[in-house]
Amino acid sequence: MTTKTSPASNTTQFAMTKPPFTLALLHPKYWGVWLGFGLLALIVNVLPYKILFLLGRSLGVLGTLFAKKRVAVATRNLELAFPDKSSDEVAAMASENLKNTGMALIETGITWFWPTWRFQRLLIDKDTQALRTHRANGKGVLLCCVHALNLEITARAMAVLGISGLGVYRPHSNPAYEFIQHRGRTQNGNRLIHRKDVKLMIRMLRQGETLWYLPDHDYGRNKSVFVPFFAVPDACTTTGTSILAYTSRCALVPGSGFRNAEGQYEIMADESIEENYPQKDSKAAAAYMNRYLEKVILRAPEQWMWLHKRFKTMEDPDVERGIRYK
Repeated sequence: MTTKTSPASNTTQFAMTKPPFTLALLHPKYWGVWLGFGLLALIVNVLPYKILFLLGRSLGVLGTLFAKKRVAVATRNLELAFPDKSSDEVAAMASENLKNTGMALIETGITWFWPTWRFQRLLIDKDTQALRTHRANGKGVLLCCVHALNLEITARAMAVLGISGLGVYRPHSNPAYEFIQHRGRTQNGNRLIHRKDVKLMIRMLRQGETLWYLPDHDYGRNKSVFVPFFAVPDACTTTGTSILAYTSRCALVPGSGFRNAEGQYEIMADESIEENYPQKDSKAAAAYMNRYLEKVILRAPEQWMWLHKRFKTMEDPDVERGIRYK
């Protein structure tokens, strides 16, 4: 990161600690979790990537038969975001998105269970210079990424490429699942911060750390503003980005890690946008960030999480939440 030793040592002290393995995790009520992840680990380690790719996308096709509501959400999001596209174009994008959703399960297994020597074969360091420059200068970075379906791969990829960071994290309620998930997400030097520990996020940014942050979803009315996102003029958007940027004086870098046609993941953190970012104006800042997130998503729109009800919260509190999806 930098030649200083304080950021890493301080973060080790304050970041979420690794859940310990205890005999209680072997209780029969957790056997389903162990069996499921054990099977996933076996599959991703035994089969070649090309077969895993076909398997993942096939799972996505199968999922469309049992997740009609999610298919409808993805389709509606695409209609709202791209009103100029025909119904056939929207249907094709939704179909591709569902296939990539199935692949996301396989990509999670790859991320959590592949050894580093095999994992790094999938990566292309396309452009991470802005992030590396800030790290070399000891400046904290708010790495603003999107909910790509292969986000798990992108997070580990950054660490494998020598750009580890701190992920904003919500622990799982199932302790066996949490044990596996925490281990999977802290490989190659990545660490985790609880999503409610804003003070720690600010502290780490001030100390020169890189913090992963995903401001592209609808997180509800609290600490949010309504600004354009794609073709929707009043998308509920978090103000957390500007709060963290203003209080920590960190750099802002949008990032991504989309899969290309050859099945490799192009890792990018190529723009540093804090110079013109209107961080004191929360509404202008949210709109400014949304424009950059749109550019990131448009690198591979079929790989973004359209299954989430991105436009469910309405600006008028008297209007029913989720009415756009009725």
